[in-house]
Amino acid sequence: MPIIIEIDVMLARRKMSVGELAERIGITPANLAVLKNGRAKAVRFTTLDALCTVLDCQPGDLIRQVPDGATNAEA
Repeated sequence: MPIIIEIDVMLARRKMSVGELAERIGITPANLAVLKNGRAKAVRFTTLDALCTVLDCQPGDLIRQVPDGATNAEA
């Protein structure tokens, strides 16, 4: 089952740039891009905690699982 990263959604809701988020959570914009584009193999809990703190959200707001074979409309 694919895992979808929705950092872009939270950034848009908070009207925050990738660069600002990266600076506030203490990682490089390149590493944040890897995470937000779904290319990361793992996420540290400290990074997830920082993302949730800065974006004022819960982990489930950033990461979700979709069933295999789901179309983009269903995801």
